[in-house]
Amino acid sequence: MAAATASSPHSLATASGLLLGTTGLAMAVGALLGWLFDAAGIGLLIGAIAGIPLAVGVVYAVYSRAGA
Repeated sequence: MAAATASSPHSLATASGLLLGTTGLAMAVGALLGWLFDAAGIGLLIGAIAGIPLAVGVVYAVYSRAGA
């Protein structure tokens, strides 16, 4: 018997894309700001650290809005 599919357009791929995209964007912004202060590596690291909770928050916002 086939597994039932969710009626929501959101899937694991959507969540993964949001996580990766948001984290990557935060890393890029961090690297850019770090480059402006001659410390691109540190900026990249700070962007990655800040990007993880930001990405989780984005996924939570998207999925909680879809359930309402």
